[in-house]
Amino acid sequence: MTVAVCTIVRGRQTHLRRLLEGLRRQTSPPDHVVVAWMGGPDPRPAVPTGMPVDVVDAADPRTPLPLAAARNAARRGAADADVLVFLDVDVIPSSTLVADYARRCRTTGGLWSGQVDYLPEGVPADDAWTEAQLDVAAAPHPARTPPPADTRLGDPDLFWSLSFAMRAVDYDCLGGFDETFVGYGGEDTDFGRRADAAGLTLWRTPAARGWHQHHESTSPPVQHVHDIVGNAHTFHRRWGEWPMRGWLEAFHDQERVLFRPEDGILEAR
Repeated sequence: MTVAVCTIVRGRQTHLRRLLEGLRRQTSPPDHVVVAWMGGPDPRPAVPTGMPVDVVDAADPRTPLPLAAARNAARRGAADADVLVFLDVDVIPSSTLVADYARRCRTTGGLWSGQVDYLPEGVPADDAWTEAQLDVAAAPHPARTPPPADTRLGDPDLFWSLSFAMRAVDYDCLGGFDETFVGYGGEDTDFGRRADAAGLTLWRTPAARGWHQHHESTSPPVQHVHDIVGNAHTFHRRWGEWPMRGWLEAFHDQERVLFRPEDGILEAR
């Protein structure tokens, strides 16, 4: 079975370079790497020599971060793959990540999420990092402590698109990510729910490890408020529930939106 690693990028050139370096160090290298470029002021990512990497265009004039559409574009660029591994551009993969995911997808199937720990600012300091250095510096996300063994997810809303893998045929049967989610927010929760509804088992594994590289962020992500409001409505129409409630409630408290879930009201201000 052929394995493709897919990532999407806008900016974050240093992060991308370290992700690709992690893929270069794999014990079982991927057959193909696809980078979906979402545009932006930085130049189109350069393809490193000696690796089977392609860059595909995935810019969308409606939004700077067309996450759902970009992941689907990356999948189309990996048309011959049997197993798809998706990594956010911030993730440095451990040397066994591809092998760990591929083995589980081949033998068990389903939708797999590996363990990603978080690095502090300034780590790694350069491209000569070692996994031991990253391990010492990293810590699990407070809501994502590693399971002791491969574990079924009881709640599909716990699916996280930061690092995941599945058989390509299953991705295609789901139709990939739903591109009616435009821009940032909600598309991954919808994907997890549709996978669960289609009968795919969602798994977490302490293997397929990665390290999330530090970057500036805001919580709630006010720069994406309009995308989040639109995508929350898309999600609500399908599932009858409001996603991202913590963010929506924070936006309401900041008077950026009017959010009255009991009345079905969500409006940007």
